[in-house]
Amino acid sequence: MLSFASAAYLADKTLVDTFSTNLELLPNASSHPETMNWWKTEPEAWEACRENLQSPGTAMKKYVSWLKSLQGIPVFVAYPFGFDFTFIYWYLMRFVGECPFSHHGVDIRTYAMAILKRRYKESSKHNMPGYWFDNLSHTHRALDDAIAQGALFCNMLRENTSDMTR
Repeated sequence: MLSFASAAYLADKTLVDTFSTNLELLPNASSHPETMNWWKTEPEAWEACRENLQSPGTAMKKYVSWLKSLQGIPVFVAYPFGFDFTFIYWYLMRFVGECPFSHHGVDIRTYAMAILKRRYKESSKHNMPGYWFDNLSHTHRALDDAIAQGALFCNMLRENTSDMTR
């Protein structure tokens, strides 16, 4: 993992706070050729994730402190959840020995599948209604993407639970 970010939202889409960090590489880590080919297509994002590096241990301790400073129970929301949560969980357990999320998490694409009543393969971002998306850039910079994903989820949540408030 090179960098990660989280955007803490309330259900009403109030952005409470953010966390972002870039990580030093793990000892003896090597890059995957396909991943590095992809990074070549995103040179600005690559540069951004290689600035102000922190050791994984320091970064994960700061992340846990940040999570614990938030009100309520943190829920990990991501697209793709399986990929992102696996990295975060491994780093948290390896460097801090705990995961403040426990196992609370939501996969945005699976949530879309349920709302849209479509098959999983028909529930990608390309098949989601445009009004679910705010005018936020998907830059492949961790913080930008976390903010955009959080807003997307809040918009989906509002639509899915709107009849619950009546």
